[in-house]
Amino acid sequence: MTGRLHGRHALLTGAGGGIGLAVAQAFLDEGAHCTLVDLAPQAPDAMPRTGRWHYLAADVARTGEIDGLVDAARERFGPIDVLFNNAAVFDMAPLLDSDEAMYERLFAVNVKGAFFVMQKVLAQMVHAGRRGTVINMASQAGRRGEALVSHYCASKAAVISYTQSAALAMAPHGIRVNAIAPGVIATPMWSRVDALFARYENLPLGEKKRRVGEAVPLGRMGEPHDLCGAAVFLASDEASYITAQTLNVDGGNVMS
Repeated sequence: MTGRLHGRHALLTGAGGGIGLAVAQAFLDEGAHCTLVDLAPQAPDAMPRTGRWHYLAADVARTGEIDGLVDAARERFGPIDVLFNNAAVFDMAPLLDSDEAMYERLFAVNVKGAFFVMQKVLAQMVHAGRRGTVINMASQAGRRGEALVSHYCASKAAVISYTQSAALAMAPHGIRVNAIAPGVIATPMWSRVDALFARYENLPLGEKKRRVGEAVPLGRMGEPHDLCGAAVFLASDEASYITAQTLNVDGGNVMS
């Protein structure tokens, strides 16, 4: 590793596993101090033994908790330079069966939580005079609709739109806002995704996961570590002239 994030403080939500945990480890390898946020009461066991990270248990859907987590992060490692805005939930159902409870939960975390975490961190960056950067986690699902995944697709489309608006609003402050749109990534959440597709498409367990992996032009599902290079790049000075973009990291799947 090259120390591209040396001395920077990164706040990562949804960092208890999967993509968030992999990116936290990559940021640490590049020299950052990291504040990890997730629902679980304890930090993930996979984190290294070092004093350069701190874990906070919080629910970003509860907006009353956001000020506290941002303040606690700042008190531990100083002003935040990088936000990896990753916390999200998934659910799906046929369009005519999608109920209000599903809608409320998906938008509470994926849209409301993501927006207000971004807003609070951006306000802190502006106040501190930091030329920081925000990386929102979108999805290729935000690029198009899917019959069984309407609410999730819409929530990720909102993330892409908020990324563009925030980038324009923050450009005068020298703060960059971008997003990453992963494709199909083999995280622990995929067990639930596969089971839901098996239910609604009458498939054997594991069949949907096999099919979507084979449909990716590069021939496989992604792994959490496949997102780390893009995240480190967007957080670093190498991306200093990049803002308002949503980078596809999907093995070419958006083209398939």
